[in-house]
Amino acid sequence: MKKVLLSGNEAIAEGAVRAGCRGYFGYPITPQSEICAYMAKRLEEVGGVFLQAESEIAAINMVYGAAAAGMRAMTSSSGPGISLKQEGISYLAGAQLPALIVNVMRGGPGLGNIAPSQSDYFQATKGGGHGDYHLIVLAPSSVQDMADFPLLAFELADNYRNPVMILTDAILAQMMEQVSFGKMPCCKMKAKPWAITGAKGRTPNIIRSLFLQEGVLEAHNKVLQKKYKKMKEKEIRYKLFGDSNPEILLVAYGSMFRVCMWVVQELKKMGKSCALLRPVTLWPFPYQIVAELAKEVTFIFVVEMSEGQMLEDVRLGCEGASPVYFYGRMGGGVPEPEEVLRKVKEVLES
Repeated sequence: MKKVLLSGNEAIAEGAVRAGCRGYFGYPITPQSEICAYMAKRLEEVGGVFLQAESEIAAINMVYGAAAAGMRAMTSSSGPGISLKQEGISYLAGAQLPALIVNVMRGGPGLGNIAPSQSDYFQATKGGGHGDYHLIVLAPSSVQDMADFPLLAFELADNYRNPVMILTDAILAQMMEQVSFGKMPCCKMKAKPWAITGAKGRTPNIIRSLFLQEGVLEAHNKVLQKKYKKMKEKEIRYKLFGDSNPEILLVAYGSMFRVCMWVVQELKKMGKSCALLRPVTLWPFPYQIVAELAKEVTFIFVVEMSEGQMLEDVRLGCEGASPVYFYGRMGGGVPEPEEVLRKVKEVLES
């Protein structure tokens, strides 16, 4: 199969086009502006629609409109831009509209900087907008993942009528790796009888998240919660690397997973039995495998480019069965593999 050299941003854009995305609405912001640039050219070639909106708020509401009409639509941004989109994201969830949202994380809070970070984990997994809603959140760890995940994201979005987020970071977005694409798939998309496509000869469809009659919104929320429960049962994804009976468990996602792969190899050279857990879905989070491994290992070590956001989910999964340690850096600081190894060794020697 032919391989091409692409950046993560280019790969995610090409992957979306091949997955049937025909509507992109966005606004440039570093470090994801290459997605906008790529889609501006590529969607014209396949008969799609690209529109650089006047703002992030406009972009997410354009996604709402396109998704309501049955189109596979997406937007992308970074930190501050995703913050501006939060109201629209909660509208998409409340109206049960499928869409793809890409967040290439950068340092914050506030305007922050353009360096890599993983500090939007809470925003993505705990709900940055209002109300009891969830997004399925996918975390790539390679440029190949960046190419592959849009198809998975759109399929999940259509299946559950729910927005899906790909949560990545500036390292993966800007780095270049070889990527394999198969033939352009024949996208047999799920029928969308609920879409607003003209009501001649049928009862009009109504898409909304506004329910003012007493008790109606609560009933709607119960429908949503039933759907989220099904996601938790069926859509948890993770990968486990290393020894089958580990003494130490490392947990990391995204680019920090790549750092920890080196750490695992170094620990093995030291004669330490070690495994590395990579959550692929950050929501729903793989609590069960964490709980199972926590009963076997001496300790768990979490690595993030944040103050410890995924750390909280690891502790919840662990349920106190094992000590949990953490190393992270904030504001665009990137942990070096040697730093992480030194911190793990400090725990081993304590």
